Amino acid sequence: MSAPIRRARVEDQDAVVAVLSEAFSGDPLARWLFPDLRQRVRLQTRFYLQQLTHSAAETYLIGDAASAAVWHLLPASGATVEPPSGEIGSRLRELGRMLAPRHPAGRPHLYLFCMGVATGHQGGGLGSAMVRDRLARADADGLGAYLEASSARSRALYQRHGFADLGAPVRLAGGPVLWPMWREPAR
Repeated sequence: MSAPIRRARVEDQDAVVAVLSEAFSGDPLARWLFPDLRQRVRLQTRFYLQQLTHSAAETYLIGDAASAAVWHLLPASGATVEPPSGEIGSRLRELGRMLAPRHPAGRPHLYLFCMGVATGHQGGGLGSAMVRDRLARADADGLGAYLEASSARSRALYQRHGFADLGAPVRLAGGPVLWPMWREPAR
């Protein structure tokens, strides 16, 4: 990895959205959430921008835009981000309804909302570097971490970093399988 991981700034929002939109353009969950290929980039852009501006969001970049991650520092209530209304809201509400019972409650934790690596940089360890970086600080703070893996490949990545399946996979009607995962803080 040649560039350091840094906290994204407001002026980095377009770069973050571009990385995430590109990285997830073929992802099974993105295809289910945004099935119309002609509208996918526009709807993903709207969706990611909403997440980046959420008060709980922590966004990180490697370089100018090789990789991006959005984490949410959540309270003990386990509150998640409300999905938007309108044209993308119904599938996001369905996703939220399916995942809400699996989301940890009762203690503050980090939620990896999404992490993506730009196509030309995939397979080079950037995703692992981003996960390691934020989990090291979570460990120092005694925080567990939660996520939902949207592919077998991402699930394997997270398992290598100490995440374990949190119950059975979630199967979306007419959509992909998601793996809720949890990681206790390392001591």
